[in-house]
Amino acid sequence: MKQTQLFQKTTKEVKQTDISRNAELLTKAGYVNQLMAGAYTYLPMGLSVLNKIEKIIKEEMNAIGAQEILMPALQPKEVWEKTGRYDTIDVLFKLKGAGERDFVLGATHEEVITPLAQTIINSYKDLPTAAYQIQTKFRNEARAKSGLLRGREFRMKDLYSFHTTQEDLDEYYEKVSEAYKRVYERCGLGHITKKTYASGGAFSKYSHEYQTITEYGEDIIYIIPGTDTAINKEIINDKEALKDIIPNYKDGMEKEFEQVKAIEVGNIFKLGTKFSQACELKYTDKDGSTKYPIMGCYGIGSSRLMGAIAECISDDKGLIWPKEIAPYQAHLISLVFDEEGMKICEEYYNKLKSNGIEVLFDDRTGIQAGEKLKDSDLIGIPNRFVISKKTIEQNKIEWTERLTGKTELIDFDKAISILKE
Repeated sequence: MKQTQLFQKTTKEVKQTDISRNAELLTKAGYVNQLMAGAYTYLPMGLSVLNKIEKIIKEEMNAIGAQEILMPALQPKEVWEKTGRYDTIDVLFKLKGAGERDFVLGATHEEVITPLAQTIINSYKDLPTAAYQIQTKFRNEARAKSGLLRGREFRMKDLYSFHTTQEDLDEYYEKVSEAYKRVYERCGLGHITKKTYASGGAFSKYSHEYQTITEYGEDIIYIIPGTDTAINKEIINDKEALKDIIPNYKDGMEKEFEQVKAIEVGNIFKLGTKFSQACELKYTDKDGSTKYPIMGCYGIGSSRLMGAIAECISDDKGLIWPKEIAPYQAHLISLVFDEEGMKICEEYYNKLKSNGIEVLFDDRTGIQAGEKLKDSDLIGIPNRFVISKKTIEQNKIEWTERLTGKTELIDFDKAISILKE
């Protein structure tokens, strides 16, 4: 893609409401544009990053046997009344349709997936089964803030599983947990993301959150020394919970835990039979008895994950996208504007494309070299290749790795091999 044709531009100014780090970086780099608090347009490179994150999530969900579906975002009031949550979830968007009929915009989809499962699950032979979707969700947040981290409209992967026994649910729960770990590793956050014990609310004794450690985080977690496990602030003073969670717990041990700030990037719950009972979802067991399937629920906010990556993998110059989710693998920058120089740049650009490499070509004229390089750092593409009079004279190209800042003059063939590794 040529930068002169790209339907986005970098900017030095952001709206006063965009005070979070991810909103500031993503807006300045031209990845997103705020329509209002809690609602963003994803511009071409922003959508590319989001799509690649969701591709990773899909691959990992498919690998554990989950099947992708797509459920309606617009839902009738009645399904929410059946589960008793129409009046208890305060962030539901409620609206009137034709004939004064009441609807809800989906904040989550237990109320849809469970009745749907009634059409599929009849016998123990139909279990276990699991289905997921990636969809736009809506929550009527009183104070939408923090850029992509807390929106009124956002992207989310929600997976639901159905089981005959608690043991079967427990086994699948651990499979999902491992799949989540792989998602965060592939998105560049594996080393700073902790599986964190949290309250199970009305569903179970505990749930688990996935919390990414960052000084910009809005949550507080406590890391158990010598482990990859953490505990959410809301249960840290519960002695009985600590005894459950920590083998050989000793009184006052929690004073040794490391307190850090973090961003929640996923959560998993064991729902039990709360929704299957409410929706009268039943199956016939081996012995002919009628039972309710035991359910699990597993969420990852893909847009929230994108915001967390922007906050955690960046520096004072701008974004630093991990290779697997970067909008392009190469940023080719022309610092020559005469006819012969531009011809050479075009040749390099076409060679990169013909080798199957995703490349953004900064072909803008009338822009100072310093501004082009600053824009490149801000955009955060993993590899930058600069063509200048100096490189043309030496028949080389200047390569800079965005993550390390390493720069060297190399042959163009080597540039191709670097990108193909």
